[in-house]
Amino acid sequence: MACVEQAEETLRELRAALARAEITLPSLRIDPATIAREAPCPRIELGGCSVDVAARLAAALRSAP
Repeated sequence: MACVEQAEETLRELRAALARAEITLPSLRIDPATIAREAPCPRIELGGCSVDVAARLAAALRSAP
């Protein structure tokens, strides 16, 4: 299941990038309903977050190169 492995690696990379910006998305995960399929690849759910976290995420994206 190369697609699932790719999704898991992408999720790890996203968590690490968010952590460097001191941002945690508590609901960040691979959508379990989409894991069993190969195409398209599983979806990554970003989930909900507080207004403060959303503001910090927006600021981090604005300052990204």
